[in-house]
Amino acid sequence: MRSGSSPTQAAVFAGVSEHTALRWVQQAGYVPRTPLAVVSDLDTASSPAGPMSFLERCRLEELLETGHSPARAAALLGRHRSTISRETRRGQTASGYRARVGQGSVEAHAKRPKPRKLDTNPVLLDQVVQRLKHRHSPEQIAGRLREEFPDDPEMWVSHETIYQSMYVQPRGELARLVKTALRTGRTQRKPQGRTPTGTGKLKGMVNISQRPAEADDRAIPGHWEGDLILGSTASGSAIGTMVERTTGFVVLLHLPADRTAATLAEAMSAKIPEIPEILRRSLTWDQGSEMALHTKITEATGLPIYFCDPHSPWQRGTNENTNGLLRQYFPKGTDLSFYGPGWLDEVAAELNARPRKRHNWRTPAEELNRLLSDPSTFVATTA
Repeated sequence: MRSGSSPTQAAVFAGVSEHTALRWVQQAGYVPRTPLAVVSDLDTASSPAGPMSFLERCRLEELLETGHSPARAAALLGRHRSTISRETRRGQTASGYRARVGQGSVEAHAKRPKPRKLDTNPVLLDQVVQRLKHRHSPEQIAGRLREEFPDDPEMWVSHETIYQSMYVQPRGELARLVKTALRTGRTQRKPQGRTPTGTGKLKGMVNISQRPAEADDRAIPGHWEGDLILGSTASGSAIGTMVERTTGFVVLLHLPADRTAATLAEAMSAKIPEIPEILRRSLTWDQGSEMALHTKITEATGLPIYFCDPHSPWQRGTNENTNGLLRQYFPKGTDLSFYGPGWLDEVAAELNARPRKRHNWRTPAEELNRLLSDPSTFVATTA
């Protein structure tokens, strides 16, 4: 047909039926050679969007064969010069540009599935595996790698790529980490919640509505949220958790015997003084009976304590999220008294070393250190 044969003649030469020949021509999008005068009148009012089609490649081949420059061909096809320049290099042969060669190159590069980035970059894979072992989430890993390797795109990876490498036919170390590296240990979310430890109003409690307004916008560090994570019913064990609202910095409280008000008060009176005084501005807790001795805790530590409204866990959202992270270390239904103070400090240190998206992938420890090093951070409270 390029040499002037009709579809019927071309079918005879190819040894196929005319019906088959016409179907092939239609599938290929082939347009019989257009006279130069007609080609010059191509509509260029609007530029096509997206990749070039095979029909456009055939027209480009004809334009170049009839003596048009790449720039003129770009104008006639309504394409940018750089698009035509890349296409001519892609389909170049010894006899000039060929549409079929260009189309074949595009189709070859578009074949799926492509090798996953982690499969072809062992250095990047090792970085991801090591961070998963430290229980960093895929999103934290992706964000932190960009911070640590800003000039090396080969060390960048999306969190979705990490998830797919773990869940879609995982191999090697990733296959062994699937059930342990992710904090939920499962692919589907499960409803969370627990029965409140107490619903009665505590004597002398101060409601969250009276908490300093500066605590709401998280601009000034030193305001904390707290709660208990509970162990098995038989053991009656628990761990006290405190998280700083601005940075997400975590402090864990060892409750050696039980989760009574006296045990919690003793643990908090010993642990809170380890926090710098400038960071002891307020603590928000729910109205559980474990805080019955809250006035004694404030007397011993100087930390004002405020209480959420009943059944309003969102008023301690940062702490609720942190308790979810801690379940990766302390599964539900286990005896939490097994974990001693040293173990709790190690878990807290690991959480405080996890990069966080809201801090541009700095860790809570790094963010807290940054704020404490800036004298202007605490100016608002003294104004």
